[in-house]
Amino acid sequence: MNKFTGLLLTASLSLGLLGCDGSVDDNSTPVPPTPSPTPPALSADVCYLMNTTKGNITLAIDLTNMPITGKNFKQYVDKSFYNGTLFHRTVNNFMIQGGGFTTGLKSKPTSAAIKNEAAIGISNKRGTIAMARGQASDTATSQFYINVLDNSQLDASADKFGYAVFGKVVDGMDVADQISIVKTTTIDGFRDTPVQEILINSVTETSCPAA
Repeated sequence: MNKFTGLLLTASLSLGLLGCDGSVDDNSTPVPPTPSPTPPALSADVCYLMNTTKGNITLAIDLTNMPITGKNFKQYVDKSFYNGTLFHRTVNNFMIQGGGFTTGLKSKPTSAAIKNEAAIGISNKRGTIAMARGQASDTATSQFYINVLDNSQLDASADKFGYAVFGKVVDGMDVADQISIVKTTTIDGFRDTPVQEILINSVTETSCPAA
């Protein structure tokens, strides 16, 4: 299996991610919307300091161009959902993923899934934050990932829904890089799991850096 295939899905415990059946309600095949040929630049509407056991990462979140996705992340932050969750999957030269499990890989109950906004067209470039999801397009809940390389293969296209980017790292990318290279293992079918747990201690609002 190509290392990029299915790594961000939340559909299968065999992939080490959050259980969700990812099914479609009828027998039709959903058609991906046409991605915007002129995507907007990411807006820094609100910034958050993510304190982890590996150091701090500051994120700028776009509520303007990615209203569903950005506000979804914000509502999880506002209720302190991410405090005590893990970066449960790390893949060198790809991405780091978190926001769905607590220590011991215990899944955390989430709010309802959201509509996939990847067709807005913002690319999965190094340093961007995007939503993980199941096989079906509109299945993202709390889990997110940070790209440590440019991963355009995760973008929406004419034949795939893609993964919705809704912000970027504005400080602490060195911390994300360090998280991406930790030693990993497979635990009860959970692949690419850090041998030593990496906790998100807290996510709190902070001032956005000057443009």
